[in-house]
Amino acid sequence: MLVHEQMTPNPVTVTHGMPVQEALGLMKERKIRRLLVVDDKGRLVGIVSEKDLLYASPSPSTSLSVYEINYLLSKLTVEKVMTKKVISVAEDTPLEEAARIMADNKIGGLPVLRDGKLAGIITETDVFHALLQLFGGRRSGVRLTVSVPGAKGSVAKFTAAIAEAGGDIVGLGLKELTEGKSGGEITVKVQGLSKDRLVAAVKPVSTAVIDIREV
Repeated sequence: MLVHEQMTPNPVTVTHGMPVQEALGLMKERKIRRLLVVDDKGRLVGIVSEKDLLYASPSPSTSLSVYEINYLLSKLTVEKVMTKKVISVAEDTPLEEAARIMADNKIGGLPVLRDGKLAGIITETDVFHALLQLFGGRRSGVRLTVSVPGAKGSVAKFTAAIAEAGGDIVGLGLKELTEGKSGGEITVKVQGLSKDRLVAAVKPVSTAVIDIREV
C-alpha cells in the first residue's frame, strides 16, 4: 500500500499572510486539524496545525481588553506560527514508511508531493483507516493470534494451512520479531471456519495460540 492510495488529494491550503483567527475558522469549517501553507506560485512553504494556532491565541484569562485582543489577532498571521521546515513524502512512498516518519518525528501529518508539487496530505487518521483494512477491522470472523517459528516459509505454511481447511483470510498482520527470540506472531481474521476448526488447522504450523475470539 502506497501513500497515494490513502492520502487526501487537493488538500486545503492557505497563504502565509492569512490572519490566525481566519485560519482557525477555516479549520473549523472544513473539519480539519492542519493547513498547508503555499506561496503565490503554489509552492509549499509551511504547515500549521490547530494546536499552533490555538497556542498563538490569547488566553481567556488575559488582562487585555477585547479591543486590544482583536487588534493583536488582526496582526498575527499564519507565517508567524507555521512550521517552515516541512517534512514531506512522495506519493509513491510506502505507507508504513510514512507512518514511521510521523511516529519518529512526533507529527500527525505529511504533505505529499508529486514531481516536487503538492499533491495531497497523509495523516495519522489515514494510517488508522489503512490499519482497519489490513486487519479486516470492519469485517466479521474469527480473530486469531499465534506464535510461529522463525524459520523461512513459516508465514506461507500458516496461510496455506488455513486455505486448505477452507478458511478465507480477510485480515492479516505480522508482529516484528523481537531481538533474541526465534519466532514471531501472526494475527489473522478468518471467515468460513469455527474457532475449533481454525485452531486445529494451524496447530501443526504454529507453536502456541496467544488469543482467539469471534468478532
